[in-house]
Amino acid sequence: MRAGRVGPALAVLIAAAVCSAAAPGSATAQQARVQTILDTTLVTVGDRLELTVRVEHAPGQTVAWPDSLSLEPFEILGAELVPPTEVDGRVVSAARFTLTTFELGDLEIPSFDVSVAGPDGSATVVSTDAFGVTVRSVGLDEGGDIRDIRGPLGIPIGLFDVLPWLLLLLALGLVVFWLWRRWRRGAEVAPRRSVAIPRLPHEEAYDALARLEASTLLERGEIKQYHIEVSEIIRTYVEGRFDIFALEMTTGEVVEGLRETGVDSETFTAFDDFLSRCDLVKFAKVRPTPDACRQMVATARELVDRTRPVVEAPRSGPDGPVGLDGGADGGVPAGSSDERGPEEPLLETAGAEEG
Repeated sequence: MRAGRVGPALAVLIAAAVCSAAAPGSATAQQARVQTILDTTLVTVGDRLELTVRVEHAPGQTVAWPDSLSLEPFEILGAELVPPTEVDGRVVSAARFTLTTFELGDLEIPSFDVSVAGPDGSATVVSTDAFGVTVRSVGLDEGGDIRDIRGPLGIPIGLFDVLPWLLLLLALGLVVFWLWRRWRRGAEVAPRRSVAIPRLPHEEAYDALARLEASTLLERGEIKQYHIEVSEIIRTYVEGRFDIFALEMTTGEVVEGLRETGVDSETFTAFDDFLSRCDLVKFAKVRPTPDACRQMVATARELVDRTRPVVEAPRSGPDGPVGLDGGADGGVPAGSSDERGPEEPLLETAGAEEG
């Protein structure tokens, strides 16, 4: 059975109708009458209808509404008891029902019985009227013709609609063209490579000694560190100039290596004395005066001046190129004394000689 019965909710409403009893009258009450009102007889599927049932009875009588009601093919969505009213000495009790249906066609709201009880316990049954209702489908075409399916609607496109997209494509094309030209230009030009010219060992030594003189090690009292750095500068120079691993050797091994290179005895003795004085500060904790420390840098510069290679441009003579000292190789042997300082040029061009 479909959901069309009034359950406990309607029973509560019916029980509330008991309070509508009027004052007791005579036992011979007039006969009860029922009136059924339907708000419409033409609806679409799923619409709501309102069915009102009015029972006119004597003041001493009460109306007993059915506690279970089926109005198929209609469904009862709600029920409401209307407060009793008195008209011409008669009492009118009413109930309002909200109905709906989901079936199509000509349907009927069936009749149902209502009991009217007297004060002496007698009961009278009255029946409502049946109603015919026409239920139509939603969106029913009154003409009855089947319409063709409409085609897709065209969207009008104007110049101003596509102009932003055209400008965007143009800008994108220009960017791609610019990148391509730049790539081609870079591919045609050979890459330039910077070639670092290696510096000579004595040039590195002069710069390192100048940085050490400009440092604040002596002002901070770091005398030991001062001698460590000046010793490493000379050892680095010896390693590059004479191909001796001076940084990894003891002072005795460095001096022995210099002896094997063939330097003169005066130069050999000068290196030995310089490195030994550095070792006294580094390992024997000797603390010379600041002036003596600065003299160590001057001594180191003299050692570099004494042993740096000197290359001079040869002069043309009747027997071929000769050096300034009259020799045929035009150079100064390693270990010989050179009276020029580090500020003087190491190379003399042919043009300078002719001048």
